[in-house]
Amino acid sequence: MHDDLIARAKAWLAEDPDPDTRDELARLIDTEDVKELAARFAGTLQFGTAGLRGELGAGPLRMNRSVVIRAAAGLAAYLKNNGTPHGDENAGLVVIGYDARHKSEDFARDTAAVMTGAGLRAAVLPRPLPTPVLAFAIRHLGAVAGVEVTASHNPPRDNGYKVYLGDGSQIVPPADAGIAAEIDAITALADVPRPDSGWETLGEDVHDAYLARTDAVLSPGSPRTARTVYTAMHGVGKDTLLAAFARAGFPAPDLVPEQAEPDPDFPTVAFPNPEEPGAMDLAFAKARETDPDLIIANDPDADRCAVAVKDGGDWRMLRGDEVGALLGAHLVARGATGTFAESIVSSSLLGRIAEKADLPYAETLTGFKWIARVEGLRYGYEEALGYCVDPDGVRDKDGITAALLITELASHLKQRNRTLLDLLDDLAVEHGLHATDQLSVRVQDLSLIADAMRRLREQPPTELAGLPITRSEDLTRGTGTLPPTDGLRYTLDGARVVVRPSGTEPKLKCYLEVVVPVGTHAGLPAARAKAAGLLESIKRDLSTAAGI
Repeated sequence: MHDDLIARAKAWLAEDPDPDTRDELARLIDTEDVKELAARFAGTLQFGTAGLRGELGAGPLRMNRSVVIRAAAGLAAYLKNNGTPHGDENAGLVVIGYDARHKSEDFARDTAAVMTGAGLRAAVLPRPLPTPVLAFAIRHLGAVAGVEVTASHNPPRDNGYKVYLGDGSQIVPPADAGIAAEIDAITALADVPRPDSGWETLGEDVHDAYLARTDAVLSPGSPRTARTVYTAMHGVGKDTLLAAFARAGFPAPDLVPEQAEPDPDFPTVAFPNPEEPGAMDLAFAKARETDPDLIIANDPDADRCAVAVKDGGDWRMLRGDEVGALLGAHLVARGATGTFAESIVSSSLLGRIAEKADLPYAETLTGFKWIARVEGLRYGYEEALGYCVDPDGVRDKDGITAALLITELASHLKQRNRTLLDLLDDLAVEHGLHATDQLSVRVQDLSLIADAMRRLREQPPTELAGLPITRSEDLTRGTGTLPPTDGLRYTLDGARVVVRPSGTEPKLKCYLEVVVPVGTHAGLPAARAKAAGLLESIKRDLSTAAGI
């Protein structure tokens, strides 16, 4: 075992094109660090519907240039073998974007070289830009595929590789398996042609075209008075968001200066995710100084949008489900037509809003790769701070246009001396109080997640918080409208629970919702207290049942 491990590590080292990971791996081989080598060579980073995502470092179980070159070569082979035009005159175009994480630009350049070497055309965005700019550019330029190098809101040690096809949406089965099979067929990096030039670096006109498209999400002549505090969370969103707000005529946001510029080490946050405890503390402090109407935060690649509001004497984050309902209600009030869609882990309130407005409604599996494919989509959201408000422009979540739309809504309400919280109260009285929460467990050992899922399948709970489970679904079998996925869904009287492993992080996620009828605004405090008690009891009972 020891000799075989060292031999595999030396073989990997021999073809590693990156001096940083070569030095790292050479040290592990020289010191015969078997434990660390085994962690890197116990398998390969698997390509799936989320593309690739993992910790940076040497070896096949880490994100590095060798892994990315193989992934790019597999994608190129898949595109050429599935009817994508190629050749000197009519090569299929692949657009490549990247964020400001460690190695992102290297991975983008390697991808461009591989596409060019495979006889495809490659065009790289001019600088680190938000992921929605890449999603927009695919359709804007008529590309056959797109790649975004990003790990979104993961810790600084991670990076990732997200793949879109020519419709501008992220890949779904069976494309993921087809690409993975082509990756597996690559035997040696020396077999992958990688010229030193031949691809295009795009100019600012693509970014300008995206910005021009952001105007489409706002109503002509709508009020634009809401004042904001904005944090880019050390990511790439600032310049694009400021330009979009300036075009729209909103007041310039007050920036959180410590988090305004890209920094791959994310020095002010434990996790660069607005949902994580402490991540918004600096934004809250800035808001206490400037007293804006709302706080806007993007995650590092700016495809997610977080919103915080003043609640009583201090600031609090709105849940993704609250923002999702607010944006849906705003679009209904503006006379939007088309299908409203959300994933199965999001609040059922959007369905109530769509039904009341006599609009089509669809429920999908988690991820915008599914939401963006809903026929006739007008608006889609997911509780993890993702909102698609302009599907004709960006068929993915977009934290820039979502920020514009929520600020327009806040401006409308401000004109009437009202707030986002007032509108949430109105929605609760109209449709029932929909309260959501999440039980999320981060693990070091992924087997703990598999054990919890197995325990729930073998010994399923019959009740939670004293509420009987009226329907229990194992989503691996699929449903009438949903393809199979690793998840469980429990329907209770006035509540719903979905349990699933995260697709992008080492987490088990449990999504909870309770619905409490409320007749008048005066009844809201009692309804909220009842909902909070039920959610806590469900979390406690579910944790016990799952053994977490």
